[in-house]
Amino acid sequence: MTEPGFGVYVHWPFCASKCPYCDFNSHVRHRGWDEPRFLSAFRREIAHMAALAPGRTVSSIFFGGGTPSLMQPETVGGILDAIAENWEVDDAVEVTLEANPTSVEADRFRGYRAAGVGRVSLGVQSLVQEDLTRLGRLHTVEEAMAALDVATEIFPRVSFDLIYARPDQTPQMWKKELSEALARGTEHLSLYQLTIEEGTPYYELHKAGKLKTPDEATGRALWDVTQETCAEAGLPAYEISNHARPGSESRHNLVYWRYGEYAGVGPGAHGRLVVDGTRRELSTERNPELWASAVEADGSGLVMDAALSLEAQGDEFLLMGLRLTEGIDLARFIAISGRRIDDRRIDDLIMDGMVERVGKTRLRVTPEGLPVLDAVVADLAS
Repeated sequence: MTEPGFGVYVHWPFCASKCPYCDFNSHVRHRGWDEPRFLSAFRREIAHMAALAPGRTVSSIFFGGGTPSLMQPETVGGILDAIAENWEVDDAVEVTLEANPTSVEADRFRGYRAAGVGRVSLGVQSLVQEDLTRLGRLHTVEEAMAALDVATEIFPRVSFDLIYARPDQTPQMWKKELSEALARGTEHLSLYQLTIEEGTPYYELHKAGKLKTPDEATGRALWDVTQETCAEAGLPAYEISNHARPGSESRHNLVYWRYGEYAGVGPGAHGRLVVDGTRRELSTERNPELWASAVEADGSGLVMDAALSLEAQGDEFLLMGLRLTEGIDLARFIAISGRRIDDRRIDDLIMDGMVERVGKTRLRVTPEGLPVLDAVVADLAS
């Protein structure tokens, strides 16, 4: 296992429309937005974060959202320049941009590549047109496949997302769809079970009985199909929702899961930085215009900058690291949290088939334990 590295997350908050299942910090502005103003604010907040965490070498940069592919390529280039002006950037830096696969945004891909983006993550979400419509996506299956073809031609590395456990979806239907996705030959897939998040239109429909998701048994069968089908295609799971050919894992997300440091810039971004020897939790104002005003006034849009207790750090380390099939180093847990995990708890979970030891110091969750990961982590952390 390598060091976690240092990442920069850039949150672009705007979307063309709000999907009914989404609870991310995304905003629709039918009259558009002042992009030069936001670029200037990004530049200033990047400088602020670099002052908090100087001397780092950036190993990964991730443009998330929202819909980052609504940005002009020149804006992406300006943000990358600002990062390079404030930190050293690794020669092998991974630069990822999330994109919606509409034909208009696909036309911008060459501009993003020229700006320095080397990896694109497409929000395809479904290969079934009826389900795309129900998910509130603006693209068609044909547009998604066309955008994927363009992305594969232009970018060295390509990933795309699919959502499963959708209403009325059976394991057989999902296996067929997933097999079609794997046949596209990309190096990485992110496969998320549909979750009903409070505050979304889907939540209200679900509460009213107008949206039915698969029951627990079907959900488990869908999970099993996901693991088996991807493994057979040479993209085994390396994290609970992510599958890749060996060596093609998302380096940026590994920074999170291996509990590295990362700066979060933009409206509603989160970060974890070690400042003067103390690991701190940082987050910024969620409203885009209020964030920009705060940056213009104070240099950053931070609304939280708090020291994390050793207990909280230990809990986060477990929650993030046990998502990975490589598991965690128990010695590092002790170094981070100042405490040990009770060996009896570990032994009980081993007896139940939920976790296993790897070598002398590593612990990982078994394939049987991953579907109930939250319960396993809660048991170990208590």
